[in-house]
Amino acid sequence: MSTHVIRHIGELITNDPSVGDGSNVGRIKDAALIVDEARVLWSGYDRDAPAADESIDVEGAAVIPGFVDSHTHVIFAGERSDEFEARMAGVAYDGGGIARTVAATRSTDRATLRDQSLKRVHDLGAGGVTTFEVKSGYELTLSGEERLVELASELSEEVTYLGAHVVPEEFRDDRDGYVALVAGAMLDACAPRARWADVFCDRGAFDVDEARVILASARKKGLGLRLHANQLADIGAISLAIEMDCASVDHCTHVTNEDLEALGSSSTVATLLPGAEFSTRSPYPSARRFLDAGVCVALATDCNPGTSYVTSMAFVIALGVREMGMSVDEALWASTRGGATALRRSDVGHLGVGARADFCVLDAPRVAHLAYRPGSRVVARTYRGER
Repeated sequence: MSTHVIRHIGELITNDPSVGDGSNVGRIKDAALIVDEARVLWSGYDRDAPAADESIDVEGAAVIPGFVDSHTHVIFAGERSDEFEARMAGVAYDGGGIARTVAATRSTDRATLRDQSLKRVHDLGAGGVTTFEVKSGYELTLSGEERLVELASELSEEVTYLGAHVVPEEFRDDRDGYVALVAGAMLDACAPRARWADVFCDRGAFDVDEARVILASARKKGLGLRLHANQLADIGAISLAIEMDCASVDHCTHVTNEDLEALGSSSTVATLLPGAEFSTRSPYPSARRFLDAGVCVALATDCNPGTSYVTSMAFVIALGVREMGMSVDEALWASTRGGATALRRSDVGHLGVGARADFCVLDAPRVAHLAYRPGSRVVARTYRGER
């Protein structure tokens, strides 16, 4: 493989605390980075950079690891902007709009659904996302969820089976039957192409006992576990995520001090999704509370049609800083290495030696511009190492 040196980096964020300024983000000023087509080979001061086959001069721009978006619902059809307008006018979010997307997705042919999903994936990539998770969950039939998982596997290596999104209308009077389907035949059909299983464990979705049954079945199938938890109410879902050793517990809008203490002593990442609070006019959870309790925090877009039609991780970082009490460094780490930790990945989310050569060149000299210029296209170029 040929080697490439990225020169004259104004501020390099490696997320490798063994290099640079010794901080958690491993900042190096006046830096250089050497990669081949797949991996990071070296980082350090520009003046010390070894020779490489190709030199790329970024003229003082900042360079960061590629974003790791650990929670998306990018595969869907239909349109729900009217719900956003209603919430801005004061209508409370109750989760009921998911059924509209289910109906639209079921009626959309595969080619159209793939084209629409690829556009969202392109938008994520244009904003610097180099690794992203994709959930099913918008068909809620055995064949439909199998179709979505199959399509997701064409888009990402991080595929999540979310048959337990809500109970569909046809099972309104047979919740137990639907839980049995999700934990049984539907899981059997989807597991071969999925890495993860998830449940929407919240008021109006699935309760703790139902979620436990589904997660336990998924674990027996060899899937890793994730959990939507306590977005709408505190129903004890965070405790379940810790009990089941979920890699990530997501939303966490309603959280107790006891939850935070337990999370801080666990290996479960709290993935916060401020795009959902922005789009539903709900109170933002305080990331400061999580961080001060020693909880590992990730930030993700939650890209979905109803409550967070967001494809910009820079916007998510800006919300984390402005609304949730995070520093820029904390929000950037949560959007990169935090997301990787939520996916239990050690090869992405940082630019340490041996990591995948996934990085972004900013149209800015400092990473603070990610929060300082919300709505601007701060990511100038994205590089993604060979898989």
